[in-house]
Amino acid sequence: MLLHQRPVLSALLFCLLLSNALQAQSNIDKLLPVRAFCISAPKPKSLDRFLQFINEDLAVNKINTLVLRIDFNYQFKSHPELQDSFSLSEQDVKKLVNVCKQHNIHLIPQINLLGHQSWAGITNNLLKKYPELDETPAVQMPALYVWPNPDSLYCKSYCPLHPAVHTIVFDLVDEICDVFETDAFHAGMDEVFYIGDFRCPRCARKDKAVLFAGEINTIRNHLAIKKRKLWIWGDRLIDGRTTGVGEWEGSFNNTQNAINLISKDVIICDWHYDKAEPTPVYFTKNKFSVITSTWRKPAVAIAQIQDMVKYRQAAKPAIKKLYKGIMQTIWTNADSFLDEYEAAKTATNKEENTQANCFMAMINEINKISQVR
Repeated sequence: MLLHQRPVLSALLFCLLLSNALQAQSNIDKLLPVRAFCISAPKPKSLDRFLQFINEDLAVNKINTLVLRIDFNYQFKSHPELQDSFSLSEQDVKKLVNVCKQHNIHLIPQINLLGHQSWAGITNNLLKKYPELDETPAVQMPALYVWPNPDSLYCKSYCPLHPAVHTIVFDLVDEICDVFETDAFHAGMDEVFYIGDFRCPRCARKDKAVLFAGEINTIRNHLAIKKRKLWIWGDRLIDGRTTGVGEWEGSFNNTQNAINLISKDVIICDWHYDKAEPTPVYFTKNKFSVITSTWRKPAVAIAQIQDMVKYRQAAKPAIKKLYKGIMQTIWTNADSFLDEYEAAKTATNKEENTQANCFMAMINEINKISQVR
């Protein structure tokens, strides 16, 4: 081969590779517009490791949305009394913001609102510092937590009708959204077992669906002032009895009718971890945008992706745009997941039901369908 031909061939090869990469990106954007990853935010000591994970794993594997569960892992200026002892600083968050901007990753912070104000026998910071906000103050936190228990205690909730609650939580929401430079906020709101308690002087005898919808709309309307979108988990909007999904993936306390009362621009993250339930269809029929969410079973993640692609391909344009994509959820801390993930990348057994193997199955399926022309 003549020496002068080599640069020409190299340029042609580069153009071909670039064309294929752009085609793959175009394909996956059409088939799955949202490819999301949800995890608790790292502690400061682990930030550099997590930034490396964003650079080398999320961005490379076409993940374009990162939901970070912050809760009290931030040095809040508005309410420093609520921050954890080891929390991310504003400078730390800006590192996350900048690396996500570099890769066009949509960065969305989450603080659990309404429910999940405790875990096992531990009261979380909001109700610990402001116990008057507790929906069920008569329910005492046990020394040894077991489920089920006589109080039906899973996680505490704050009272959505307490006159002081939104002043406090919206300070947190505004501050975290500002520092994350975001146009969206995830409020959690899953697995709300305590709502409209019969002993609450404000909520007793009120319709639980109306209470739940009222809290969603209150949060949504506050975010809309600054043109931010509200994301929530979808389980409380599903009738757990009639659908058969049960009291965790659906509601047994009659909050499901809130789906008829909330703003249609709320983004629903529809989680099902043991089976690819067809509930995305339910949400789009009710005119909501939906992101199906997976956890630890590779086969379920693959089925959810394939279902989402089929839903989009079969739907008319007005409904198609509501089927947004898929989200991998991680329910251990960031360090534990990264340890698991690094070990799984070199393991021979990829079928084991773990978060890491599920994530690898998800990104493999995403890469696979992105090659379909």
